[in-house]
Amino acid sequence: MSMPENDLARREFLKKNVAAGIGLTLGSSGALNTPAAVIDSEDGAGHESNLVRVGIIGTGHRGNSLMGILLQMNGVTIPALCDIVPERVRAAQEKVTAAGQKAPDIYDRGPEDYKRLLDRNDLDAVIIATPWQDHAPMAVYSMNAGKYVGLEVPAALTVEECWKLVDTCEQTGVPCMMLENWSHRRDNLAVLNMIRKGMLGQIVHCHCAHSHNCVYWYFGKRAFWARPLLETRNADPYPTHSLGPVLSWMDINCGDQFDYLTSMSTASLGINMQLAKREDYGPNHPATKMKYAQGDIVTTMIKTIKGKTIVLANDMQLPRPYDNRWLIQGTKGLYNEQRNAVYLDGISPNHEKWESFSPYQDEYDHSWYKDFDRNMNASEQLKNGHGGTDYIELAGFIKAIREKTQTPIDIYDSVAFSVIIPLTAESLAKGSTPVKCPDFTRGRWKTRGPSFAVEKS
Repeated sequence: MSMPENDLARREFLKKNVAAGIGLTLGSSGALNTPAAVIDSEDGAGHESNLVRVGIIGTGHRGNSLMGILLQMNGVTIPALCDIVPERVRAAQEKVTAAGQKAPDIYDRGPEDYKRLLDRNDLDAVIIATPWQDHAPMAVYSMNAGKYVGLEVPAALTVEECWKLVDTCEQTGVPCMMLENWSHRRDNLAVLNMIRKGMLGQIVHCHCAHSHNCVYWYFGKRAFWARPLLETRNADPYPTHSLGPVLSWMDINCGDQFDYLTSMSTASLGINMQLAKREDYGPNHPATKMKYAQGDIVTTMIKTIKGKTIVLANDMQLPRPYDNRWLIQGTKGLYNEQRNAVYLDGISPNHEKWESFSPYQDEYDHSWYKDFDRNMNASEQLKNGHGGTDYIELAGFIKAIREKTQTPIDIYDSVAFSVIIPLTAESLAKGSTPVKCPDFTRGRWKTRGPSFAVEKS
């Protein structure tokens, strides 16, 4: 495939300006500060020279939601859409025109038609919101085509795919960002600010979880691609939201590194029990009688090279309310998300009682959200997905494209989130034996400084 001349020029520019800093310094300090304020400013954001052109691959529920946020941003246009379901992509096309933009071109000729979209020379970036199995191959093709990549979670399903993403990113110099919104949560960013100011001391331990009954999700509209994942593999299938804030809290890839992990799993009971009660399945349905490899609860322990520990829980197949159970503990104190509380040695008034986190949230609120509040009213925030987190992450992504810098979440963090899936599967298959974690930075974690959400000094 020959590359169009202006795509080649953009790719060479990115290699010179991004590859030199990828995984090292680019994207630190002020480069990624206040994304919402920059994108929604009137300082030329809508001018042609600042226009960011984004293609969307996958126009289902998640792709549509992200597209709706992009349509609210100044200086962002959507020239092309792709989906294997013609009715869905045409509905998305109508949504774009209803927002006042020109009707985007449609690519709906089958599973490989996304390549025609990416071969265009008038796109700066692509959002990939397709079934998980397609994420890594599509991202690799996108980077080779010179397009910034905003990739839905998880970035990859195998260790080999993770390495392919890293190698392609390094070879092309084109950034690839997994769109992990819980990294951008308001409370999590305030905790990050507190950690970086030394208020919790040296970080020692973390607990995190994704606790959310998703049987309806696996056996709903996504069943054709999601259900097979439960039938043949036992793993932590969805670790990215759990680990969302944890990588930056614990300086993973920039001062420390995952060393090894071990996983344990319960039996699989929840899927069959819940399907038996459903009217659309019932006790005699073949899916109800099937034996599933995926255990109901998978608990993983991760050890870092610097001696920190992480307990990671996945609980997606039993009836329960949603919960993340974040707890981060250091030598001077700890934060507990379930209690919305902190305890800080020498600061909290009672050494035997928790203190409300709310005053600390206000004091250490991240500048991204301070600018977000100044630029959007409360009703708009509520419409913008997950309490504003989706807007904040996309704002940072668009700002990086516009300024031709590294994205807020880089390729190394993207694969560190995702590689937990195959590593836990390997540990469980081997009787919960420890499994070594790959070093995707190739040793650069020892000298890299933090780059995610770094505040101006």
